[in-house]
Amino acid sequence: MPEPSKDQEQKQGPLKRVFNLIPGILLCGVITVISLGVQFAEERMFDHPYIEALVVAILLGMAVRTVWQPSERWRSGIAFSAKQLLEVAVMLLGASISFAAIVASGYLLIGAIAITVVIMLAVSYSLSRMLGLKAKLSVLIACGNSICGNSAIAAVAPVIEADGDDIASSISFTAILGVLMVLGLPLLIPLLQLSATQYGILAGLTVYAVPQVLAATVPAGIVSTQLGTLVKLVRVLMLGPIVVGLSLLVARRRKRQADAVKAVSISPFKLVPWFIIGFLVLAALRSLQLVPDIVIAPVTKTAAILTVVSMAALGLGVDVRVLSTVGGRVTAAVTLSLLLLLALSIGLVHFFR
Repeated sequence: MPEPSKDQEQKQGPLKRVFNLIPGILLCGVITVISLGVQFAEERMFDHPYIEALVVAILLGMAVRTVWQPSERWRSGIAFSAKQLLEVAVMLLGASISFAAIVASGYLLIGAIAITVVIMLAVSYSLSRMLGLKAKLSVLIACGNSICGNSAIAAVAPVIEADGDDIASSISFTAILGVLMVLGLPLLIPLLQLSATQYGILAGLTVYAVPQVLAATVPAGIVSTQLGTLVKLVRVLMLGPIVVGLSLLVARRRKRQADAVKAVSISPFKLVPWFIIGFLVLAALRSLQLVPDIVIAPVTKTAAILTVVSMAALGLGVDVRVLSTVGGRVTAAVTLSLLLLLALSIGLVHFFR
């Protein structure tokens, strides 16, 4: 029986289109529940998850895709989960951002973190391109390495319209090195004779995820944990300006391409994707204390779950054979970028001695 064409799909009523999404969304939901269960088990055994649920989800999705290729019945829901649900998750993250908390940490430290992020974005991107990686994959690696690992990759991906293979490649190798950082970073305390303050700054600058910062700093004491978490949160907040900047660059490129054919007027809403506008609005409302504190935890949790659902969908759309063609170069790009970030951060923490 032939598959329905796009014209036929467009003639379907909205209710029918919603029903067509359900199988794929449910499949992603099942993978999400399993992934969250794995993370919960890690938290019970180790206090902190070393491998986050979103990593487990993308790996499980890839494993399913290896043995079974979803038919048309499943694809629309999987595609919806990978794109629209991820965009909603990015928007909701704005509600957890407070600009006042960032300012309170001190302008010198904020400036140092911002400069480190910008330098590493440029270095990581250039290094990835030198190794022959595609531009979009290079952007994902640069953002993941410089800002907040998998979360940055997930947030940037819809803005630059990265495909599932690029997202999976960057997340997979970033996740592996993220775990190695958690395990190996404490070894630098005696080796470099770092104080609790210095080690907290170093962990906040180099470790990818907030839970991983906690895991890496708890052995060093409460001072390192508190400072490391603060530095990490400031670093995470760099994601907002970077995502907005990338969206403007993408829109500018589209406008130039359109101008080659005819003059086009682009509204502000087309310059910046709707979910980025939503992110900034929620961040502003939060900073003005117009978002009740009681709402923050549920909204943040919802965003985290939607991100895991999206990662499951991305995993289901990944052809593992594509990963094997870029694996060596991606590994080299991520590893070298992380080593350069570590060297730059070590230099910075000695400035704060």
